[in-house]
Amino acid sequence: MDFIAGEILYIDKPLGWTSFDAVKRLRGALSRRLGFKKIKVGHAGTLDPLATGVMILCTGRATKRIEELQAGVKEYVATIALGATTPSFDLETEIDATYPTGHITRELVEETLKKFTGRIEQIPPAFSACKIEGQRAYDLARKGQEVELKPKILVIDEMELLDYAPGSITVRVVCSKGTYIRALARDIGQSLGSGGHLTALRRTRVGDVTVDRCLSVSDAAELIKTVELTSTLE
Repeated sequence: MDFIAGEILYIDKPLGWTSFDAVKRLRGALSRRLGFKKIKVGHAGTLDPLATGVMILCTGRATKRIEELQAGVKEYVATIALGATTPSFDLETEIDATYPTGHITRELVEETLKKFTGRIEQIPPAFSACKIEGQRAYDLARKGQEVELKPKILVIDEMELLDYAPGSITVRVVCSKGTYIRALARDIGQSLGSGGHLTALRRTRVGDVTVDRCLSVSDAAELIKTVELTSTLE
């Protein structure tokens, strides 16, 4: 492998890691293997720390392909708790309101999910990497400042109910770049009249890269350590 000319690695990001944590770990492995510190490593599409699954890492000159790679259609499996909301729309923050769920049935959920397929408008979460006058929205939100973000047009290709239980649903979502599944959890909860927040998220596909093709971070680091190198020079 030639990490300078550029390689693309498929990683299954672990729970609790930021996307940058994974990049940092593998950049360190590359630096030790190649014997110098300045090696480009980037990722195509951020995953929240509380999410797991497919993350595409590019090294060297392959980082020029990041924009192309992150434009691919994404597939997620998401678990949404109904009956409560949080400011971040996931488990990063504490529950701030609760609502009744007795009126919710499997049939109501299936009908509601149909409203979220096709072209939709979505307001990104305040706890997101969107920029407001040069600052990240999540930095402002964590300081308790009011954050107003404009809605974006997205495409949801598929929305499938995988599991239904009182107070919780699991859905499979196939969507375009830029979709916030946390915001989708918020909107589904609002539409059901119960509120909702994300409790688990796994990205199972990016473009044609599926999670079964991905390496763990440890296995990727071991690959970098042991694989035959075709070049180590610019």
